Amino acid sequence: MVRFLASVAMHLIANAVGLAIAALVLPGFHIQAIGFVVSVLLFTAVEVLLGPFVLKMAIQYAPALRGGIALVTTFLGLLVTSLLTDGLRIEGVTTWVLAPLIVWLCVLLAAILLPMVLFKNVLGEAHERRAG
Repeated sequence: MVRFLASVAMHLIANAVGLAIAALVLPGFHIQAIGFVVSVLLFTAVEVLLGPFVLKMAIQYAPALRGGIALVTTFLGLLVTSLLTDGLRIEGVTTWVLAPLIVWLCVLLAAILLPMVLFKNVLGEAHERRAG
């Protein structure tokens, strides 16, 4: 359960960073401040729920797409979030192509870097408690 909660927290942080960077870099990618939290929560929920489904479909019908599962899931997450909330708006074909790539890349980097920082601190504190 702790591992699942840590994974969800990491996804939330990584997705928030990815969406914020996409909003800064792409002129057609707009996030309203009030809707940002709702957008991050919905986007993360869609990714977590659709990820296994998209993977299963790719394995069954298009094995060559396995490597692109995260990109497809990111695109679907952006699509669903933009349709269901007012907090995220994506305009233009170029933005629709680049936004999933930017968000995916940011999430990938965060997935690599966040555990090194977060878990290193948590493990260090736990070790200090045991030693002290």
